[in-house]
Amino acid sequence: MTPKKYTQAELNKVLWASADSSRTSVDAGVYKDYVLTMLFFKYLSDLSKVQHEKYKKRFGDDEKRIAEKMKLDRFYIPPKTSFDYIYKIHETDNLGEELNKALHRIEDANGKKLEGVFSVDFNSDSVLGKQQQRNKMLRHLIHDFYKIDLSETDDDIIGNSYMYMIEKFGADAGKKAGEFFTTKTVATLVAKLSQPKPGDRICDPACGSGGLLLLAGNEID
Repeated sequence: MTPKKYTQAELNKVLWASADSSRTSVDAGVYKDYVLTMLFFKYLSDLSKVQHEKYKKRFGDDEKRIAEKMKLDRFYIPPKTSFDYIYKIHETDNLGEELNKALHRIEDANGKKLEGVFSVDFNSDSVLGKQQQRNKMLRHLIHDFYKIDLSETDDDIIGNSYMYMIEKFGADAGKKAGEFFTTKTVATLVAKLSQPKPGDRICDPACGSGGLLLLAGNEID
């Protein structure tokens, strides 16, 4: 099946539908961290699959050589840590624990590039509830994201969807879910007012997702 190349509007819509359909009683300000982690995890896994196929065409069935080349890529997904692997075992009772282990292994394999990125705890009783409730939410979320193929999606579209999701959670749940996020309209205005010029250095001590910095960069371009 040919991977779907999403437009910005299409991806925003399908991602929000997947996130919203899986929501439980978890506070939106907390729940968004799990959804955004799942989005990045799926994106890295899909990119890894594409890269593996490219190497397979080049090196055939020499999996050892392919594995060595994969380790040198921008991001490396070790064996038994991909989204597909988690999907295969998503009926296991200790699903949250398996998710944590996979994400921590990905962090460790990528050094400082992904250090601290997967900081949420998918096995938390206090945040996600007891095992049965937690597994129900996680399985729902995994199943919905599994259907979204991000392998042909451009980085900027993923980035814009990431910001869109944060803004949606903030608007949906009030200040708490979006208290550290500046809406795109306000960020665009601030970027224009700063009037950046080539060679300028811009400091945003509370950069968050980095949206303001990116918009300021676009003003220079």
